[in-house]
Amino acid sequence: MYAAAYAANPSDPREAMTSVPSELVLIGGGGHAVVVAEAARASGIRVVGVYDDDERCAACREPDGAQWLGPLAHAGELDSPWILSLGDLGLRAAVLARLTSAGAPAERVLHPSAVISPTATLGRGVFVGPLAVVHARARVAAHAIVNTGAIVEHDCEIGENVHLAPRCVLGGAVRVGANTLVGLGAAVLPGLAIGARCTLGAGAVVRGGVDENARVVGVPARPLH
Repeated sequence: MYAAAYAANPSDPREAMTSVPSELVLIGGGGHAVVVAEAARASGIRVVGVYDDDERCAACREPDGAQWLGPLAHAGELDSPWILSLGDLGLRAAVLARLTSAGAPAERVLHPSAVISPTATLGRGVFVGPLAVVHARARVAAHAIVNTGAIVEHDCEIGENVHLAPRCVLGGAVRVGANTLVGLGAAVLPGLAIGARCTLGAGAVVRGGVDENARVVGVPARPLH
């Protein structure tokens, strides 16, 4: 069953993109899952279960924690609305490959305090955390994380399974390739392209394009060999 979608604000892109599930299953039960679960509950979504390799995972130990449903290897069997709630990009990619046969599509979780432009586009399974901002005409592909306080400026293009860590800032028209991590408090200047499978270190200031598979750190950011 699905609840009505954010009807209080007809211009809210969350209403146009999807209905809001009344219930949700988490794939992953660690620290990031706790954050996702809190955001879901704040949006009126009940978290009913979690798949994780540890049946005593953090998401199950919360006072109103979710029921443990089994190890990650069993997640492909689910037929309920779900979201990937693992923080590690490599593990996320591996689990996503097993979820292609899931009977139900991934759902978005958007914290009510996030600011999302009505002209932004968010793919399936996207998480947008508290106080995050997704500006005009930005596009965020499936299963990406826009974490707490992250800022995605106008016309950015965020690839699939990207993790934008808390308080990072992407200037206008930045492109970020799939499976890339933009670290805590990192900043990317406008108009730059970041390749797939990159890591931008915490606090890095990126002033030039970054090739695929690169790791950059520092101010200004330089490759880490």
